[in-house]
Amino acid sequence: MSTFRITSLVLVLISAFTACQKPKDYSEVISDGYYFHRAQTRVTEVIIHDIFSPPVAARIYSYASLAAYEVAAASDPANYAPLLGQLNGSEPLNLTIPKDVYPPLAALAAYYHMGTALIFSEEMMNTQRDKVFAELMGKGIPEEVFEASVKFGQEVAEKVKDYSKKDNYHQSRSFPKYTVVNDPTTWQPTPPAYMEAIEPHWNKIRTFALDSAAQFKAGAPPAFSAEPGSDFYDMAMEVYNAKANMTDPQKETALFWDCNPYKMNVKGHVMFAEKKITPGGHWMSIASIASKAAEEDWKGTVEAYALTAVSLNEAFISCWDEKYRSKLIRPETYINQYIDEEWVPLLQTPPFPEHTSGHSVASTAAAYTLTQLFGDEIHIVDSSEVAYGLPIREYDGFTQMYQEAAMSRFYGGIHYMPAITEGIVQGRQVGELVWQKISTKPKQVAMSQ
Repeated sequence: MSTFRITSLVLVLISAFTACQKPKDYSEVISDGYYFHRAQTRVTEVIIHDIFSPPVAARIYSYASLAAYEVAAASDPANYAPLLGQLNGSEPLNLTIPKDVYPPLAALAAYYHMGTALIFSEEMMNTQRDKVFAELMGKGIPEEVFEASVKFGQEVAEKVKDYSKKDNYHQSRSFPKYTVVNDPTTWQPTPPAYMEAIEPHWNKIRTFALDSAAQFKAGAPPAFSAEPGSDFYDMAMEVYNAKANMTDPQKETALFWDCNPYKMNVKGHVMFAEKKITPGGHWMSIASIASKAAEEDWKGTVEAYALTAVSLNEAFISCWDEKYRSKLIRPETYINQYIDEEWVPLLQTPPFPEHTSGHSVASTAAAYTLTQLFGDEIHIVDSSEVAYGLPIREYDGFTQMYQEAAMSRFYGGIHYMPAITEGIVQGRQVGELVWQKISTKPKQVAMSQ
């Protein structure tokens, strides 16, 4: 069966709806971001299920969102400029929407098709896609328009897939693993699972906007020393004392922003994983919440997803370049060796080097982009973690959110303070560059050419 045709399951489900009277005008069947929010949430669920790392998750969000956005831009060229042709290594698609294509459905089909191409558990995506397509067909979209729209969206996604295949990701799967060296200053695997370092070659992934992964090198922490009273020792003591003097609000902040997809639990001799959302997944959820709060239509929603995802992608490339350049020892390892061998951080230490803080870099970059889109006066009721057993938290603006997300890593005991302060600087630089280098506004793109 052609991948461009609706599955037999969808056709069966559709029959349940077609007995109802269909409206003559289907133009408002997809008017806001509702169906795109559902698709994005399912991608997050599959990323959690498949346990993709934070950098890989950001890559998945980026290409799926780009596929949908290219359709949106082609449907409204007066207000939206394509991103392909602006992003590093990309060529413009020069899309023209056929007259028998319903653009928002085509964009949704592009999102599902591209998102499914980048994950393992395809059936999880396909099941929801089929259900959504059946709902939409039942709302009055003619079958010939429906099939033409899905086909067009999938064709666009295939072109975005071709672009994705040239970013060095697949080649990096065969690169050598990180080698732990006998050097007291460098990162060592941490308990309880002592996992190997994640994505040590992520700086070799093609960037979207950065000139190179090393464009924004972070400032260094104090020089390593195990001597009490040294700057490095005092920096570690700051982490140690923070846990000892932890307040309830600080603990709640740390737990809310944990976002560790590798958390391992140990009961007796049994170890099992606790699957969680990634930092990028949390910020994509925030982009969804902000789009709803701003009452964005489907095009504005897809724009927010694409720009947020690209910012996250660049943030992780920049951060990971710094992590594996400095290869700095984590607080947990240092404190156990030189201060208190029984000490355990509030949060479980993720399996990669210390400097800089990934959450600080990614949160700052994403928050910068969302602020440019929606302003910083917006009230956000963040329910991103409710599905994972945590309550909602409310914020007045994205600045408050990224600052809290960054500090959560210090409260959690998994980063020294310089990883956070320098991570914020690095994330701001990334966010500003993304906003300067690419634009979804036609006039701005024309002025830069």
